[in-house]
Amino acid sequence: MNAPTICIVGGGMVGCALAALLGRDQRYPGAVVLLEAGDPPALKDDYDLRVVALATTSQRVLEAAGAWREIAATRISPYREMQVWDAASKPGFPGSVHFSAAEVGAAALGHIVENQLVRHALWRSLAGMERVSVRSNCRVDDLRLGDGTALLSLADGEVVDCTLVVAADGASSPIREMAEIETTGWSYRQKAVVTHVQSQLPHRETAWQRFLPSGPLAFLPLADGRSSVVWSNTVGGADRLLGLSDKEFLGELEAASDGTLGRMLACGQRAAFPLRLLHARNYCRQRLVLIGDAAHAIHPLAGQGVNLGFLDAAALHETLVKALQAGEDPGDRLVLRRYERWRKGDNLAMLAAMDGIKRLFSNDLPSLARIRGLGLSLVNALPPARKAFVRRAMGMSGDLPELLTGPAHPGYGLREEVR
Repeated sequence: MNAPTICIVGGGMVGCALAALLGRDQRYPGAVVLLEAGDPPALKDDYDLRVVALATTSQRVLEAAGAWREIAATRISPYREMQVWDAASKPGFPGSVHFSAAEVGAAALGHIVENQLVRHALWRSLAGMERVSVRSNCRVDDLRLGDGTALLSLADGEVVDCTLVVAADGASSPIREMAEIETTGWSYRQKAVVTHVQSQLPHRETAWQRFLPSGPLAFLPLADGRSSVVWSNTVGGADRLLGLSDKEFLGELEAASDGTLGRMLACGQRAAFPLRLLHARNYCRQRLVLIGDAAHAIHPLAGQGVNLGFLDAAALHETLVKALQAGEDPGDRLVLRRYERWRKGDNLAMLAAMDGIKRLFSNDLPSLARIRGLGLSLVNALPPARKAFVRRAMGMSGDLPELLTGPAHPGYGLREEVR
């Protein structure tokens, strides 16, 4: 067949990662077109409110995509330990659990990185790739999927003809809607309030998470000594927190954290975003495939959303390259179904686990409180259980792409990137 053209709709972290994996791989002979509806990402001086907890597997994907070096040289914070406890407990007491990277011989459990920094580094990496065309402020108005080709009609009247369309355009994916792919899911009737705070006590490169009846409260370490706060609450509770003065908010945050990091001294801008669970019933059609939040959206309590998306990108990249090496059509549904079967079970398992944990811990029934406390204490007392949780959080479990289980393919990194 002729050299393929893969069109990725959505210039977020996951879509850009897939574009970069394809663009840097000598085994992929075709072109990549990345269409982003918004502006190119800009890196601001201050920290972005939205951060991600990147697992080890996500770091490997970003290394292969040519973006990790710039990310690491800018501002990242490793987290080497994690403390999780119930509302009725304290860190180090029954009803809590402590995870450590040292238990599995790792330097860190992961890294806290700003969304905007990851996107910015990926866009810079893509700028140096000959076969990747990146277009911003480019909205798709119509999608037509044929047996042998796909057509994307853009808002400016242009029509893009491609071998495969990859929908990486988020949980509210317009491309998924155009393809009439149904989803299952629900709103949690919650919002996550996010901000950055300076605390009296240092974060010690530790992620802290307390489960409250209204939702989990997390403190994620930042490189400048502050912590990124993600506080899940009811819609009314979140709106009330946004309306408080800084002094009032810091007082409530200090009380909600039970003083774990001492007094809360200062906070930055606050914002909130709604929480939902979503899963696409199908990940593909002929000439179309979904990745990242377009395929699944998860509760942020364990920070696994973007990590699942990067695994999607790595798995799809491997599926497409192997299909081309075998002389197959990368846009054929039979090929795309291999990716769907590969990723769907793992994604569903993580969605179900996070939903179950959310429901178990966001409940103040005395019987459930005893079960929660016993469960956390039991995990904390069993090193094999702790190690299994750590490996899962690092992404090092399940059926992983070859990119993540061994040395990168010789094709990676051979093309010099233009800066």
